[in-house]
Amino acid sequence: MAVQPTRIGLAGLAVMGQNLALNIASKGFPISVYNRTTSKVDETVERAKKEGNLPVYGFHDPESFVNSIQKPRVIIMLVKAGAPVDQTIKTLSAYLEKGDCIVDGGNEWYENTERREKAVSENGFLYLGMGVSGGEEGARNGPSLMPGGSFDAYKNIEDILLKVAAQVRDSGPCVTYIGKGGSGNFVKMVHNGIEYGDMQLIAEAYDVLKSVGKLSNEELHGVFTEWNKGELESFLVEITADIFAIKDDKGDGHLVDKVLDKTGMKGTGKWTVQQAAELSVPSPTIESSLDARFLSGLKDERVQAAKVFKEGGFGDVLTDQTVDKKQLIDDVRKALYASKICSYAQGMNLIRAKSMEKGWGLKLGELARIWKGGCIIRAIFLDRIKQAYDRNAELANLLVDPEFAKEIIERQSAWRRVVCLSINSGISTPGMSASLAYFDSYRRERLPANLVQAQRDYFGAHTYERTDVEGSFHTEWFKIARQSKSNM
Repeated sequence: MAVQPTRIGLAGLAVMGQNLALNIASKGFPISVYNRTTSKVDETVERAKKEGNLPVYGFHDPESFVNSIQKPRVIIMLVKAGAPVDQTIKTLSAYLEKGDCIVDGGNEWYENTERREKAVSENGFLYLGMGVSGGEEGARNGPSLMPGGSFDAYKNIEDILLKVAAQVRDSGPCVTYIGKGGSGNFVKMVHNGIEYGDMQLIAEAYDVLKSVGKLSNEELHGVFTEWNKGELESFLVEITADIFAIKDDKGDGHLVDKVLDKTGMKGTGKWTVQQAAELSVPSPTIESSLDARFLSGLKDERVQAAKVFKEGGFGDVLTDQTVDKKQLIDDVRKALYASKICSYAQGMNLIRAKSMEKGWGLKLGELARIWKGGCIIRAIFLDRIKQAYDRNAELANLLVDPEFAKEIIERQSAWRRVVCLSINSGISTPGMSASLAYFDSYRRERLPANLVQAQRDYFGAHTYERTDVEGSFHTEWFKIARQSKSNM
């Protein structure tokens, strides 16, 4: 038990909570910890001893836990989103005092954070909703942190967050005050949506190289290792290279080939797509990654469908063509990079749209900076995004930044070759295809939307605008068409 009051408290000691508590303690901040299941408390304290006698103090009841923390108290919660958060707030609030601060570090829906901030403020408490990215390893050694809500609450914990966050040379700690209300949770949600897109695009690169290029796992390990030394250098490409090198400990071959092709999810990708639809922000790369996860979940149906179409002459790969491996690898690298630009462009535009709607005043370049380390989507590429927004804070889309536009122009031929090859081979590349369609739609001055609007006016009198005259117009299409037909 702590003799002196600790600097901070943490409630919720699953692996993320334990690791963040140990990270905080290792930076020299004595911390009190609490969990409803008391064995987790003892486990955390024992880990702290083993990892260098870190100043972690465990408590089995909420009252002694709260009272052990110096005033104004700061308590981080890392519990499951939804009702458990409300229950934990209720439990802790019984012992908190005016000016104390609660920080929710879970993946929470942003409106829940805004509701809770308003509710606890009636008791004089401060509240932050803080996105935490980096997984278990990041929580222990330095995550990317996205705190939003009360600025006073942020100032109470800023000294800790600056030391606990991932540290990137030339960029500083991967944390900043995001903005008011639920902005921290919203930014983390979109971060996860971008992550969905990134992972899907990498999976498609793998599928094309393996299924069409016939690369072995050893060759794939070499390719992704090499890619991680250049423009695609990132956490996700690095771990992908690692995965291809790991042998199966329960049998022959590589473990990746024994993993069931059925992707799980926790909901943040779905929230991102729902918000994109609400705000009318086109996000096809992120949306296609979510659909790909839904389709992967239909494993039993896909097994049966494969049998049906195999009998009709459809194999897993439609053509057994010989390809130039070296050329294919280079093309896929370029297609992956160009598609990735589209995924981040969509995520950034979604954040900006929400920021404008809510008056959050979010700085997109600063978000790119704090994602450069600690988080799952950390990548050298993010430095380029920060520079793009530094050049023009009002940039309409990353695609039209001069540097990114030049890179896409240089890669678009390879990008098209990969998508065409995939289509002709019967290999689905929904992320790359959606990204290419997004790019082609965005760069064209005129789209066939004129016909869709004419159809809407025909059957629903929704009116239309003209290219040559200002105003709103309606045409009696049906009447004119009927007269035309009768005169034929």
